[in-house]
Amino acid sequence: MSENIFEIKDLFFKYPKTESQILKGLNFAVEKGKIVGLLGPNGVGKSTTMKILIKLISDYQGEILYKGKNLAAYDKNFYEEIGVCFESPIHFGKLTALENLKYFSRFYKIKTDIIELLKKVNLKAAMNQEVRTFSKGMKVRLNFARALLNQPEVLFLDEPTNGLDPVNARIIKDLIFDFKKQGGTVFITTHLMGDVEELCDQVIFITSGKITEQANPRDLKLKYGKKEVKVEYLEGNKLKSNIFELKSLGTNDEFLDLIKTHEIETIHTGETTLEEIFIMVTKEGFNE
Repeated sequence: MSENIFEIKDLFFKYPKTESQILKGLNFAVEKGKIVGLLGPNGVGKSTTMKILIKLISDYQGEILYKGKNLAAYDKNFYEEIGVCFESPIHFGKLTALENLKYFSRFYKIKTDIIELLKKVNLKAAMNQEVRTFSKGMKVRLNFARALLNQPEVLFLDEPTNGLDPVNARIIKDLIFDFKKQGGTVFITTHLMGDVEELCDQVIFITSGKITEQANPRDLKLKYGKKEVKVEYLEGNKLKSNIFELKSLGTNDEFLDLIKTHEIETIHTGETTLEEIFIMVTKEGFNE
C-alpha cells in the first residue's frame, strides 16, 4: 500500500512586499519513494514551494503534512531527514573536497562514510584537490555528495543537471535513480524536459501560483498527444508520407497494404513532447 510522505492542502503564500499571492491554493500529495517534478515558467511559485517544504519559509497559509504530522510542528531535527541541492553549488574553494564534506558533516547527527560517498560521485581521485580548481561538473557532483551526508529520506534538487555535459548529467541521474531504489523521495525543479521524462514518476505544473496539471509523464503524453501514426515511405525515388488513425490501425486496409508493398523509411506516433505539453499547460504564465 502506498504511503504519502508529503500532503499539501490549500497552500497560500504572499511575500510581505507584494500585493498578490504567489501561491494560490496548491493541493497535492507525494508518495514515499517517488520522484516528483515541480515545473512551470520562471516566477510562478516553484522555488517558493520548495522553500516552504524545506522550512525556509514558515508564514504560509494552509496545511502541510510530513509523514502525517504537521510540518510546522517539526523542530531542527527535520533537517536530519532531508538533503538539498541548490542550483549554484556553494563550497569553500580553498578547502579540498574531503575537507568540505568533513566540515558540513559536523552539522548532522547521522554520519556516513565520506570516502565511500566521494567514490559514489566519482570524486575519490580528486578528494585532496582544492575545490576552486574543480570543473562545474565536479562541483555539482560534490554538491550532490553534500546533500547525501546525513543519509536523507528526501532530496530537494534545483536544476540538478543544468549546464552539465552528457557524461556528468548521466552520473547525476544515475545517483538520483540509486537514491530512489533505496526508498528515497525526490523533488526536482528543472526546465529540462528530457530529464523530467526520464526521471519523474509524477509532474506538477504550476502556473501563476496554481496547479494547472499533474500526472505521470506517460499519462500526460497520452492525454495531449494525437492518436495517429505517420508513415514515411518510398514510392519510386520519392519520399512520401501518410497519416493513419491509431485506433483502427490493425484493420486499416490502406495502412496494411502500404507496409506490405512499399519500402518504409520511418513510422512515428503522434506523441506530444513534454516541451509541447509544458507550453500548453503553462501558457498563462508566459503572459504575465
